[in-house]
Amino acid sequence: MELSTEQLEQFNREGFIIIKNFANHQLCDKILEKAKEHLTKKQAPIETEQEYMSLDEDKITVRRLRQVYDREEVFQEWMTNKEIRPMLKQVLNDTPVLTLAHHNSIMTKLPHESTRTYWHQDRRYWHFENDDLVSVWLSLGDEFLENGLLEFIPGTHKINFGKSSFDEDDNFLDENEENKKIIEKKVHQDLEKGDIVLFHCKTLHHASKNSTDTAKISFVYTVRAQSNKPLKETRSDFKEIVLD
Repeated sequence: MELSTEQLEQFNREGFIIIKNFANHQLCDKILEKAKEHLTKKQAPIETEQEYMSLDEDKITVRRLRQVYDREEVFQEWMTNKEIRPMLKQVLNDTPVLTLAHHNSIMTKLPHESTRTYWHQDRRYWHFENDDLVSVWLSLGDEFLENGLLEFIPGTHKINFGKSSFDEDDNFLDENEENKKIIEKKVHQDLEKGDIVLFHCKTLHHASKNSTDTAKISFVYTVRAQSNKPLKETRSDFKEIVLD
């Protein structure tokens, strides 16, 4: 499947695009079933809410299942989906390469235990020659503001922010007066099972905590342009899969 000219222009202009009902619902259900098994076991490697906030360290709340490519065959099936490759090639203008160093994850917003994800750019996670990376977000169920839907600020992938716009953890500062003007431009669209979001790693995004009684579970992975090489001896110099 390829993006239309209008869709590609939208991605380039806004830094993200939503494609409704892209993934097979049966595949989504299989992914969700396996994800819940790993979440129940808190199967390592994981990232926890306690790593981000001052919470009770005796209680482990999973925020992210990491390194999911090597966990289950059904996870690999989605991450190497052939239908999506033409779109990824369009937005990268190059052969996509699946980077497994970080955004290779099942993302959770657990009911009442999750915390807010602050405004940020995903560029903070990687070390490549440039920031030409795109993430693929798969919704495994309904996503809306009350359970931690992603919100985006269109066009921020084209802005070169100074260090004063961010805190020491590279979170975009809410209280910064200039930042407030930018945050006012935030947008959102509810997601359903099978919807995907493609977004540039410099596009500012955030998500509120889950205030509902049901877990929100999503899948995210990231691709780089083949010409955009990882910097040697960094965390990004890691296992990769070429999606040619």
